[in-house]
Amino acid sequence: MTFDILRSPVQFLGQAGIPAGQDWLREYEAWFESEGQEISDAVDRAGTPRLRMFDQWGTRVDEVLYPPEYWRMLQRGYRAGAVWRTFEQNSLMASFVFLYATAFYDAGLACPYTVSLSTAAALSKYGEEELKARFLPGMLERDGRAWQGATWMTEVKGGSDLGAAVETMAQRDGSRWRLTGDKYFASNAGAELAVVAARCEGAPQTVRGLSLFLVPRRGEGGGLGGQLNYRIRRLKDKIATRSVPTGEIELRQSEGWLLGRAEDGIYLILEALNLSRVANSVASVALAQRAIADAYMFAERRTAFGKPIIEHPLLWRQFEDRLRGLRAASALAWEAVSLLDKVWLEKPPYSESYHLFRLVAHLAKYWTAEFAVQTAKWAMEVHGGVGTLEEYRAERWLREAMILAIWEGTSHRQMLDGLEVMQHKNAHRLLFRHLEGRAPETELREMEARVERQLGLSVDEREGTLEGLFNDLALFVAEALGEGIVNCGERCTSGDKKGC
Repeated sequence: MTFDILRSPVQFLGQAGIPAGQDWLREYEAWFESEGQEISDAVDRAGTPRLRMFDQWGTRVDEVLYPPEYWRMLQRGYRAGAVWRTFEQNSLMASFVFLYATAFYDAGLACPYTVSLSTAAALSKYGEEELKARFLPGMLERDGRAWQGATWMTEVKGGSDLGAAVETMAQRDGSRWRLTGDKYFASNAGAELAVVAARCEGAPQTVRGLSLFLVPRRGEGGGLGGQLNYRIRRLKDKIATRSVPTGEIELRQSEGWLLGRAEDGIYLILEALNLSRVANSVASVALAQRAIADAYMFAERRTAFGKPIIEHPLLWRQFEDRLRGLRAASALAWEAVSLLDKVWLEKPPYSESYHLFRLVAHLAKYWTAEFAVQTAKWAMEVHGGVGTLEEYRAERWLREAMILAIWEGTSHRQMLDGLEVMQHKNAHRLLFRHLEGRAPETELREMEARVERQLGLSVDEREGTLEGLFNDLALFVAEALGEGIVNCGERCTSGDKKGC
């Protein structure tokens, strides 16, 4: 593989064995190269979008203001199949390939597509037939007018301890429910539909007391002419991902519909989060690929001490190391996608395959996000001083990567959730069985023994010393999976400056 292939997300996916040769995806990539990247750059430079709360007659409208080009860029992705392809093909693969191509150019833009997909998946699986007939067609439109979704769980106390942090309450109102509360970190503010975590009256003050509700932007059935069903208090300034509006949402007796059984709510919430975590992993790898590609193009042309800096041995070796890391991170992310694609239609109680997926998803989200941050930082250093300037993209990739490390649960959260699924579902044993034949037997058994020893420690010691093990386990799995993708790691060190 040459470094030149890194300049195309579609080519890189194809080289990695991911089916990405479809005409529609190539056309989408070509559009971003010719037009979309400039729109994305302009949106990023403009900073946080504005919120228009009232129209000229004083009516509350809570409209998120972007330039028209942004909406054209956004709806192009929905037309291409960000959501509808999953339901046409009964598979997540096309949507995740699409998300990868999107994140290569704009990681923030991948967020609206991801949460829309999560919303549609929850509605399709757990909504009653009448509810699906009313709302799902709008999300599957192909004409540029698709309804957007959102997943609003987090409140001001944070998202790690949902059992204690979610204070939004739900009261029954006939066949509907009325939700009252505030969501503090609400991505894709302004979406036509949102899945919202709330607690039914009388439910326990734990995660077992949470339920999941579908809340439309407009009340009285969710039609376009209805009254606002939720309000946007404000949009938040943040360092990056400016192509997705993040705001504070006020629910005041807001109309909603229960999804699934009330007592199963935490499982539905985690299903949505885990889908987004896998999408985050895919986006992290795409961003890392872009950072390496841009750094390589710069290093080819920048000269120091009489030759292009790419020809200096130390920097060349760093590029080799980043490429190997990219292959491993890619393998881990796409393994999570593959496992999710096999179980995403399951409902609780889940199979062993689902618990295996959960552990791989936590490892992937943890490892790929950290890899993206470190790679973007390194790419900025390759650019030197110009890498810190806003008019070029190197500093943007670092800003975007910092958000990816926090979205859908920090690294700390992934470690604890991974520990939980190993303790209670023996997911580590499922994982090592899954890796048989892909990793050397001796190393596999040694890593398995390390995990078992960790699980045998006292509660405080088990958690307090978890980071080193979890980091090593993620790297071990990534490298074991990565061996089968591109077997050119050894040739990369042969001195051929054009790659392998």
